[in-house]
Amino acid sequence: MAAKRQVTLRAQWIGKTFKELRQRNGMTMQEVAEYLGRDQSSLSRFEAGIHPPRKDDVVALMDLFGVEEESQRQATLHMVGEVSKTGWWEKHAKDASGWFMDLLWVEDRAEVLKLFSNAVLPGLLQTPEYAEALMRADDPQAAKQQIKRGVDLRIKRQQILDREGFQLSLVLDEAALRRPVGGEEVMAAQIAHLAASAQRENLDIRVLPFSVGAHGGEAGAFRLIHMAEPFPVIAYIESPAGALFVEAAGAQELEGRYDRLHQGSLDAGASIDFLRKVEQELQ
Repeated sequence: MAAKRQVTLRAQWIGKTFKELRQRNGMTMQEVAEYLGRDQSSLSRFEAGIHPPRKDDVVALMDLFGVEEESQRQATLHMVGEVSKTGWWEKHAKDASGWFMDLLWVEDRAEVLKLFSNAVLPGLLQTPEYAEALMRADDPQAAKQQIKRGVDLRIKRQQILDREGFQLSLVLDEAALRRPVGGEEVMAAQIAHLAASAQRENLDIRVLPFSVGAHGGEAGAFRLIHMAEPFPVIAYIESPAGALFVEAAGAQELEGRYDRLHQGSLDAGASIDFLRKVEQELQ
């Protein structure tokens, strides 16, 4: 039996783009399908992100919908080219869900990441020992090799921090620093790693101390992902039941919330001092 085609985030973007163009032009799916010489079910699968479009169909649709600006046409074709593009993460697909594969694809194209963490440190800044302790707590029945593959994938993701032009901004609730994941020794080493990372030019790490009191992040962790054109700014929210990618107004709301959290946190120097103090307390 053939494997079921996975609906990827990037295929959904393409489908959504052309569905909006079709509706804006007041055309039915049947009219567009007849123009392309395809059946309506094929167009429906394309708009739903189930079946990626062919380049010649995309060009024909842009002509039909009056997309004349060259930069927009090239950006759209670029996005189409990304639909089937693979990367280093594909070999890990058997160990991860489809939404996590989408996250890795998005991260690989991110120019700026803004993270708010309120319970644990983000994977991009975890040490192997800290990551392993989290995974064992999450699934006590997981096999040793499964844990090893998960840790390897998490550390592999961190290569993005060395990419030229990439920027990461993190607001970290003090609660995440006070929970001794893996024990005090593992936690001390993890915080030392975080303090060292905070001194990198492309990383902005801020601590949101308990003394702030109530803040705008009580609902939980989230991240904002800024990519190059033509991709939109998106927000990503994860839970044990899965993950949610949010665009448009939802992403703007979280962007404003992140800015308020960032403004309420300690400045960069004071945050490093705070991290070093917590590290000393664990030693």
